Amino acid sequence: MTSITTTPGTNRYYVTTPIYYVNGAPHIGHAYTSVAADVLARFNRLDGKDVFFLTGTDEHGQKVEQAAQNAGVETQAFTDGIASDFRDMADAMDISYDDFIRTTEPRHKKAAQALWEAVSANGHIYLGAYEGWYALRDECFYSEDELTTRPDGSRIAPSGAPVEWVREPSYFFRLSAFQDRLLALYEQHPEFLGPSGRRNEIVSFVRQGLKDLSISRTSFRWGIPVPNDPDHVMYVWFDALTNYLSALGYPDPGAERMAFWPASAHIVGKDIIRFHAVFWPAFLMAAGIALPEAVYANGWWTIEGEKMSKSVGNVVDPRDLVATYGLDPVRFFLLREVPFGGDSDLNRRSLVNRLNVELANDLGNLAQRTLSLIARNCEGILPAFGTLSDDDRALLAGASLLPELLRGQMKRFALTDGLEEVWKVIRACNAYIDRQAPWALKKTDIVRMASVLRVLHEALRHIATTLQPFMPGTMAKLLTQLGVAEEKRDFAALSETLEEGIVLPAPQGLFPRHVLPEDAS
Repeated sequence: MTSITTTPGTNRYYVTTPIYYVNGAPHIGHAYTSVAADVLARFNRLDGKDVFFLTGTDEHGQKVEQAAQNAGVETQAFTDGIASDFRDMADAMDISYDDFIRTTEPRHKKAAQALWEAVSANGHIYLGAYEGWYALRDECFYSEDELTTRPDGSRIAPSGAPVEWVREPSYFFRLSAFQDRLLALYEQHPEFLGPSGRRNEIVSFVRQGLKDLSISRTSFRWGIPVPNDPDHVMYVWFDALTNYLSALGYPDPGAERMAFWPASAHIVGKDIIRFHAVFWPAFLMAAGIALPEAVYANGWWTIEGEKMSKSVGNVVDPRDLVATYGLDPVRFFLLREVPFGGDSDLNRRSLVNRLNVELANDLGNLAQRTLSLIARNCEGILPAFGTLSDDDRALLAGASLLPELLRGQMKRFALTDGLEEVWKVIRACNAYIDRQAPWALKKTDIVRMASVLRVLHEALRHIATTLQPFMPGTMAKLLTQLGVAEEKRDFAALSETLEEGIVLPAPQGLFPRHVLPEDAS
């Protein structure tokens, strides 16, 4: 098996969501991870990079087989239906994925078996028997010291999932052989794993000692057969993690998409960080394949302070939020409320407050005031820059720095901090327009009035361009109102100024205000 050691050029960017497990419908947590990855993909496209963005569904395992049986549906038909629902969710959230991978596809099965053979050929897989604690809900094996005993004597995993004692023949992966290499990875490349809390958690887990990992099952059939031993199916995580390669054309080293490997960023939920930060790099090391550059875990969402639960009935479908508040406002709120990487709470009062204060007031009103004044006082024609004052230069300098500031924030996955950098400029624009009072200047200095409006227009062009990854639809509308041609909406185009004298479209509102039902009179 040929090793895959391709290193992408600096102009390539490969970002992934996890592939979502099809034992249930998509919810707000899935949308959150997808929107975050989408922001990274869109930002890097605007920055001139060749981007490949992957999402998809994880469709094998005992849990899926049982869910299909409980639903009284043939397993493939069951997975087809839920995979379609996840694709619909991605489309509803305007996720700009380049491929949607399903682990039941032939291309994926071929890749997973090829990875198995590569790992096995290097001596890292052996046949034995597994006996130990297994959590079906997590599709994960746990050691004795990780379990908690309840008052009734039952045992539960760290996730709260019940466990059962399992004994069956199994192939094992020599995970223990990679402990030192993994610790060296975390130490020498701290950027590989974030945020810091998750990194510390993983380092502590690995330092406690790694045991060889059971990577096949014989007690059910819904999975990818182990090469040359069809009585076994692959452990769902060996299968699932391979998706990041299978979508690129692995095991064909000549596949065009393989130039994107190694991945630039795997964005995952914190509940699956162990699989991505321990198992996945160990599998790749064992196969002689280059490692991804970064794995970053986002937190969980609670709903009005309570954990999401089907039994409680508070699971939120993101499409319902979009129907109520609009697509871009929901995308904005998901990444604005809490620093990315931490846990977040979906509180509708907080959501409405964010939308009304920061979107409708701060940004929407700024754009409406500026463009309406140009329409009324400059006959809708983009005015020229006059002689710039220190106040003008300071505002333009702040706006012009936004792409570079956000490059740094995106590189460290500080998406919320990136939004705050933009809002600093928006707040500066609102203070500037109040200081300069162009509506008053019309009566005293019409040339200065025109120059002030042009400065505000230029700042808005930088703001709207930079916010496109977060709110692509609404910022496209704003850029159109600003007279920016579609081919001039990337970061490189910000180095050029628009020609004065272009006719601007009539301004239109961007963000409606919202009122909670209990606040309505």
